[in-house]
Amino acid sequence: MRLAGQETAGQLQVTPTVTPNGSGLSQEFEGHWPEIPERSPCVAGVIPVIYYSVLLGLGLPVNLLTTVALARLAARTRKPSYYYLLALTASDVITQVVIVFVGFLLQGAVLARKVPQAVVRAANILEFAANHASIWIAVLLTVDRYSALCHPLHHRATSSPGRTRRAIAAVLGAALLTGIPFYWWMDVWRDEDPPSTLDKVLKWAHCLIVYFIPCGVFLVANSAIVCQLQRRGQSGPRPRVGKSTAILLGVTTLFALLWAPRIFVMLYHLYVAPVYRDWRVHLALDVANMAAMLNTAVNFGLYSFVSKTFRATVQEVIHDTHLPCTLGSQPAGMVAEPVLKPAGLPKGAEL
Repeated sequence: MRLAGQETAGQLQVTPTVTPNGSGLSQEFEGHWPEIPERSPCVAGVIPVIYYSVLLGLGLPVNLLTTVALARLAARTRKPSYYYLLALTASDVITQVVIVFVGFLLQGAVLARKVPQAVVRAANILEFAANHASIWIAVLLTVDRYSALCHPLHHRATSSPGRTRRAIAAVLGAALLTGIPFYWWMDVWRDEDPPSTLDKVLKWAHCLIVYFIPCGVFLVANSAIVCQLQRRGQSGPRPRVGKSTAILLGVTTLFALLWAPRIFVMLYHLYVAPVYRDWRVHLALDVANMAAMLNTAVNFGLYSFVSKTFRATVQEVIHDTHLPCTLGSQPAGMVAEPVLKPAGLPKGAEL
């Protein structure tokens, strides 16, 4: 920025005329950007870059810690809910690397979107596949909890770690396949052409796959779970909401709230005002994307708040990680005292 200012210090500066909506130059340019036609004006400045840097710097280590803790819980208890939460966290890690780091920070901030179109479109496949995997694994978790609470006998007869892993593998494969058509996704930041039929189909497919259909499943399944708990309360003592059910309700509620702005802005961009013509739509899309990506980093706090078992396992992981460092820093002649190993989870412990 300093070099750019020195180079233009002695040149004649021309101030463009701003339109009433603040979207750019005057109407004589017919909405085209003469200096940087491939980019729409960004009024948020460096705020998204700072936000995504903090999100990646804090969220990625936390998700890796969550992955290790959930892997230990899944190996100990062999419960389907732990496998689904583990797959969900792994998908969040991939989303942070592919979308936040590669998409927003590397392509958007570092390279200023000066990337070959073929590379951008190839990256679109991975980005959408990561999104689809994360969201639809949450759908699997919802269906599993619905089956466990509303059809317990059938769930006990059919549930197994192998069946759970096959279901997760099927969702990951389907996510990759459904990401392939988004190779032709229109870049809303610099594409000045009106949306074609293919663009509309892809955007509606995106909204249906990542929001409307999953939220429909969440609404129906969670409503059935709540009604089932209420019926049990009427016929006996007040039922206790399990940790898995509480986590499910928290995960699905946070997803519905954090992803709603992006879906709304996407449809607004499609039918009302495109990003490259109105700075307000550009700003709204920036904020909506930041809210949607926050969904990849909040689950650790939710798990820690709800589950004492998860908190104990996280402390165990941190202790096991810190112990080799402590032993390695001791003098050569010093003998380390034995350390009591944390007690394992009690039999039948639930998340």
